[in-house]
Amino acid sequence: MNDVYKLLIVDDEPALRKALRTSLSAGGFDVAEARNGDEALAVLRNSPVDLVLLDINMPGMSGIDACRRIRSLSAQTGIVMVTVRDTEEDKVQALEAGADDFITKPYRLRELIARLRAVLRRLTAQPSATEGIFRAGSLEVDRERHRVTKDGIEIHLSPKEFELLAFLCKHPGTLMTHSRLLQAVWGSEYGGELEYLRSYIRMLRKKIEADPSQPEYILTEPWVGYRFRNPSDSAPASTQDE
Repeated sequence: MNDVYKLLIVDDEPALRKALRTSLSAGGFDVAEARNGDEALAVLRNSPVDLVLLDINMPGMSGIDACRRIRSLSAQTGIVMVTVRDTEEDKVQALEAGADDFITKPYRLRELIARLRAVLRRLTAQPSATEGIFRAGSLEVDRERHRVTKDGIEIHLSPKEFELLAFLCKHPGTLMTHSRLLQAVWGSEYGGELEYLRSYIRMLRKKIEADPSQPEYILTEPWVGYRFRNPSDSAPASTQDE
């Protein structure tokens, strides 16, 4: 990955911003800074960036609210949130707000750079133009155009939601373990972050299922993984997420 990518650091601590700017610039990023969510939004409106490193705890606009607003400005900007507590609640909130990944303080610079570059690899990966259109029941997934419709009505998915759905659709009827999905969609560095899957599966079900509590498309294999099912098949549906 030889290109120079633009990165915006959003944190209210000047010393931390300075240290991160120095280290990440040395790591090959073109770095800008913002002190809070409002300043970050102003920067992004004037100069789009490839990545945002966003602290979850800031005065004024919270990191979660800032993440939602950044995501509404750009679906293609990578967002990595920095959390203080290593709790599932914080992680789920970050993912549901539109973050691509998160990292918990204290962290090592090497780990942070690896996470940032993993997000970049996913965002810059080019889909195959030959994958075509997948249809199941009233759902249609156009992998080339990154477009999903149900009953002819387009459904808006985030890039990560689409990537997860498209991967499941490529293997209809096949049980996909948690670790396989994580590594296929998030990258080889992942495997045990079940809250990623649970959050995204829950969001996908809200968008594509008639009744998310009784899913027809994305079925749970308890404690193992997920399976994509064509509702036209005769196999019985499963229950919601474990």
